[in-house]
Amino acid sequence: MSTFDPKELKILSDILALVLEDQPGQSATALEAIKNRARRNNMTGGALKNLFQAIAPDPSQARTTTRSSRASRTTTPMDEHRAQLRQMAESINKLDRDLRSARAQNETLKSQLYLTQQARAETLALLSQAQTDARYPRLMIIFMAVAAGLLSGIAGTEVFHLFQHTVCNAADNARYLY
Repeated sequence: MSTFDPKELKILSDILALVLEDQPGQSATALEAIKNRARRNNMTGGALKNLFQAIAPDPSQARTTTRSSRASRTTTPMDEHRAQLRQMAESINKLDRDLRSARAQNETLKSQLYLTQQARAETLALLSQAQTDARYPRLMIIFMAVAAGLLSGIAGTEVFHLFQHTVCNAADNARYLY
């Protein structure tokens, strides 16, 4: 079973003591307090009974100290069933804690996965931008090389024609001199 708050147990025992008082006003008020507390905590009568059974010591142990001190004490089937129920309750509580721990770890891993996916998307965006930026300078260099080649080709052709024209003009004019 789960652990009980000692403060709550003290309050509950004080209220129960007042319920059993001979004075009718105090017992009625205490009974109403128990009803209100049970209503507020959504506790039924059966659940309250189970709570008292879990809190109460084992009746066979509470009877006398001589019986509990005997070494050859025999266990009854009820004791065995109570022990099994306690073990099962402890096992259920442990499994519940493990489940909560696993769920918390799952949520942590989900948030880490989400952050990783965001980082991956940002990295891919930066990589594609870097590749795009790397392509444009290459295209710019190619365009500049082609433009420089065309201009140097045009300029070379003009220089060639200029030299050819001056040489040709001199030779052509020489025939008129004779």
